[in-house]
Amino acid sequence: MQKAVAKLGLIALMITIFAGTIGAQGKTITVKGHVKFDEPRFKMQIIRQDGSEKTVVGEFDIDANNNFNYKMKVDEPGVYSLDCKKWESVQFWAEDEDIEINFRGKDTAKMVIKNPKYYKINAGPKNEVMNHLNYLSYQNTQWMIAISQITYRSKFVNDSVKSETTGKFYDYLNEDFKSRVRNIADLYPNRTSVVAILRYLNPDKDAAYIQKIYETIDSLYPGYGPLAKFRKEQKEKIEFAARVKIGSVAPDFEYPQVNGKNLGPKNFRGKVLLIDFWASWCGPCRQEIPNLKEAYEMFKDKGVEFLSVSIDKGSPEWIKALDQEKMPWPQILAPNSGKEITQLYQFSGIPFIILLDKEGRIIAKNLRGEGLIKAIKEQINK
Repeated sequence: MQKAVAKLGLIALMITIFAGTIGAQGKTITVKGHVKFDEPRFKMQIIRQDGSEKTVVGEFDIDANNNFNYKMKVDEPGVYSLDCKKWESVQFWAEDEDIEINFRGKDTAKMVIKNPKYYKINAGPKNEVMNHLNYLSYQNTQWMIAISQITYRSKFVNDSVKSETTGKFYDYLNEDFKSRVRNIADLYPNRTSVVAILRYLNPDKDAAYIQKIYETIDSLYPGYGPLAKFRKEQKEKIEFAARVKIGSVAPDFEYPQVNGKNLGPKNFRGKVLLIDFWASWCGPCRQEIPNLKEAYEMFKDKGVEFLSVSIDKGSPEWIKALDQEKMPWPQILAPNSGKEITQLYQFSGIPFIILLDKEGRIIAKNLRGEGLIKAIKEQINK
């Protein structure tokens, strides 16, 4: 009888510990910190992002001493952004740890340049993972800015070589970033916040790292919500990816031109079609345009059409960029900052350039520089 009671007591204790560990839904955490330079026009915001959907889950202001202290109810554990009055932002893991982040705030320099900074999250072990990830993102951005400045000022044989060289540097940085993310996955597979880095891992190349995280989290926290959600999203992503694999007919879409008339891939059937997904705010996209112009002049009279699809937030930015770049081929603007089209064509980075054959089948993706011209030549010479 005593053994049975002891056994029941142990089970009850385990259930209590388990519930306290993964039942963070509905838990309230403290988000506090300091802003050195205030921007009174705006407030602090906590933002939840699902794909391209952003939801403000908390809004508050700083006090007379520029401090903030906000009680956040965590309805769903995961990655959130703490936005500092439209000037700076830090991603953190909200679950059961109180956090503290101290910002510089408004840029008081005479020449304002919005260059993202790195801020350490003072919290517990789960946000240690986020500190590593945030610093990697910060470092990667700084390198990209530096490379853009160097290549912009350097002399090259032509714009095409400049674009291709810059692209190779970016590709190296991307691979370096992913390598460091794998290291985080290897170091912290038992922390729930490691779910945050899964979106940076490649399902094929990083399968071993992903499986290790799955098995570890499943064994420690069975049925863990954020992991289950990620798995569901990955399944849907694989299904979408199958629709845009090489050889498949490109999904159709139709968006307005500057004159309001809609245009899409189906309007170019019977011609080889290059589609460039871009945005005015994207540096690499703007750097690729001279190369696109060169290719356009080479192939415009050889049965090849070009179509640029902007994912700009609004028309003013898009139209301003069109006036500056003067691209002579059709231009259309995707709605909702490209939310639907990025999901439909399964890309997260731009420029994203693809090539379709005369029947509308995808024959090449992720084209840049000389590779773009080579792909077009191969198609028209068939």
